Amino acid sequence: MSSADNQWVAMGYVKGAFGVKGWLKAAVSTEYTDSLLDYPVWRLRKDGDVRSYTLEAGKAVGDELQVKLQEIDDRDAAQLLRGYTIEVDRHEFAPAEEGEYYWTDLVGMTVRNRDDELLGSVSNLMETGAHDVLVVDGAYGRKLIPFVSHYIDTVDAEARCIVADWGTDY
Repeated sequence: MSSADNQWVAMGYVKGAFGVKGWLKAAVSTEYTDSLLDYPVWRLRKDGDVRSYTLEAGKAVGDELQVKLQEIDDRDAAQLLRGYTIEVDRHEFAPAEEGEYYWTDLVGMTVRNRDDELLGSVSNLMETGAHDVLVVDGAYGRKLIPFVSHYIDTVDAEARCIVADWGTDY
């Protein structure tokens, strides 16, 4: 697979150096803090600068990760990576369980209601504690649609379309 076939997904960012042997502190945007440790190759991106690294070791500490990348061996090199976004190749994700979706796969999907009116497309998702919410932007303005079976009729990943029980005037 060429690198052009890769879809890189932001999964967190480098907070700074940890210790003197090249370890990093990382903030993650995954459901489970240690999920990012499942991916052996990380791409770091900042201001157009893109670098690939191999994960050597890591552990979750509270809500952050402490990680060692093979190519980084001292505190100064680690500190230079502060602020870089951590990206993972989408093709490396485990298959989602039936009826479950990765947020990155939902973003960009079109959303129609039961009357086949185009509500817009998913621009983002929000976590509210009770459930996730689709942020849908379109001709009728911004809609916040709870991503629960009561309002979501179908998600067609192949057609990249969601059908929701939602009015244009909600």
